[in-house]
This record gives sequence, C-alpha cells and structure tokens, in this order.
Amino acid sequence: MSARVVLGIESSCDETSAALVRIDGGSLTVLGCTTASQDALHAEYRGVVPEIASRAHLDCIIPVIRRTCESAGLSLHQLNGVAAGHRPGLIGSLLVGLSAAKSLAWALDLPFVGVDHVHAHLVAGLLDQPCLEWPAIGLVASGGHTSLFRMESPHELTLIGATIDDAVGEAFDKGAAILNLGYPGGSRLDECAEAGDPTAIPLPFTRLATLDFSFSGIKTALRLAACSPENAGRTGDLACSFRRVLIAQLIRNISRALDEYPSASVLIGGGVAANRLLRREAATLCADRGVILRIADPRWCTDNAAMIAATGALRIARGEQDGPELAAHPLSALARGHRGKQERTK
Repeated sequence: MSARVVLGIESSCDETSAALVRIDGGSLTVLGCTTASQDALHAEYRGVVPEIASRAHLDCIIPVIRRTCESAGLSLHQLNGVAAGHRPGLIGSLLVGLSAAKSLAWALDLPFVGVDHVHAHLVAGLLDQPCLEWPAIGLVASGGHTSLFRMESPHELTLIGATIDDAVGEAFDKGAAILNLGYPGGSRLDECAEAGDPTAIPLPFTRLATLDFSFSGIKTALRLAACSPENAGRTGDLACSFRRVLIAQLIRNISRALDEYPSASVLIGGGVAANRLLRREAATLCADRGVILRIADPRWCTDNAAMIAATGALRIARGEQDGPELAAHPLSALARGHRGKQERTK
C-alpha cells in the first residue's frame, strides 16, 4: 500500500483543529496540525457555552485548514482523503467541521469518512510511534468519557468498563471549581497537586466489583473536606489527595483488566492522559507487568485533529468511506447505553 495523506477536522467542543497525517503501512506521521483554542471565550463561565463555541468554529475553520496546509507545505490537491469527527460532541460545533469536511471531499473528489471522537483518542497514542503489539487494553480518560476497552487491533474495540456517573476529567474540573483554581480546571488542579501531600487529606477510594468507574462520591468528599475549618489554606494538599484517589481508580482498573484480558500493550488517550500522576503511575504499572505503554503525547491528549486524521486514515486505508448523508450525533457509538453493555466496532 502506498503512503496516503489525510486531512482531519475536529470541532466537537471548544477547539477548532485541522491536521494532515500520512499513513504508510502501519505508521501514522503527523505532517502538520493547527488548533485554535477557545479557553479565553469560556473562562468567565468556567465551562463551555455551546452557542459561543459553534460561532467561534465558524470564524476559525477555514483559516485553521489553510494554516495547516501551509505549515506542512502541501496543497489540498495533494490529499488522498478527508476525515471529520462526527460524534460525540455538541451538535452545533460538530456540524461546522463535518460540513467543511464533506464540502472539501466533494469538491476534490476524495473519499470522506466520519470518525468517532472516543476511538480517535485511543489512536492518538499511535501517532509518530513505532507499530504497537496487539492485543491491548485501551483507556480513554477525558472530560466527557472514562471508558476501558479490549483492543484486538486499532479497528476492533470491545467496551469492558465505563463510568457510571461523572467522567474523570469532569471530576477534575469540578474539583478545581471547588478549590477555586480557575479554568481550565483539570490542568490547574494537576499543577497545584504537584506541591501537595497525597496522604494529607483522607478521601474515599471507589472500589466497584466490575471494571466500571465511579467518581461522583469522591467529588462530594472533596467538597466536604474543603469546607472543613481544619483544612483552611491547604489547597495543595486537597488537590494532591483528590488527584491521588482519582488516578488510583484508573490504574486499579487497568491492572484488573490486564488480569482478566492478558494483553501485550496498554494504550491511553484523552485529556486526562496529560495528567502527570497518571503518566507516572501508568509507566510504573506497565514496567512491573512487562507490557508496552503507549500514552498519547501531551500535544495529542486534548481535542485535536491529528487523532481524527489518523483514525480516518486507518479507515480509508481499509477501503472504507461514508456518504454525504452521514449525520452529527451527540453520543459515541462506543459508549455504554448506545447499543448495549458490550460494544464492538470493526
């Protein structure tokens, strides 16, 4: 198979991103990626406002695509395919990127594919890396999802665990709000936690009998601890203790998944994959278990088009494509509750 270059477009929430990825055999190389952040637009609300997000995507989408092509030294006529994230996400935001991708594919007579954002977070760990050994345990840890997968290949995913309440990234953001750390909360809490004592504040650790996750009780415990007069001024210790119990639950379930589904590798993606404690603990776990760890580079942890382009490139390389009728959808096809407890895609 000759090398192919695919343009990916990401607009599922509050980042407008375009990227060019080359697929050559099993190798995925990022040729260029441009992302326009909306953090400043949503900061005063301490969360994403959908209408503001979709209008900002409209303003940024064409300039972002143009800058990506310029940075890679390629023209649109050198592309071999176009991909866009079409689920899950904010419908208004998704429609901007999806419409742009369909239009480009039609105008250039190129194959077009839609990409599931959750799937793309796992593929992010394959970018600019040697080929991975399969099967793998895959964890997506983000603001909207906490899902654990058994992966036979980049194309075959079976859901084996998921959060029953908050996503871990959502818990981090809410914890940051409780501690008044500002927005975006997850990264600020992670930074604050680095200077704290992880055992200073006793917080509960959720232990479910399954491979599922639960974070809402830990968030409530943090609120109660933060309101206690004896913890006044101990923001660093509160942040560190909170981070410790959240990450411990992720690591525990990865370890249990490896016991239940022996695998050669562990693949971690999503915004929380940038968390420093998670990266350290995952490295220790995989070294102890003798398995390969692929955790997405921090550049590809948050929402970005490189992971969309890479996932689309994998589909196009298999001869797959979608029609112009492909719709935006607020839910992932891989999330529990969409089609049942065990989800599989090929």
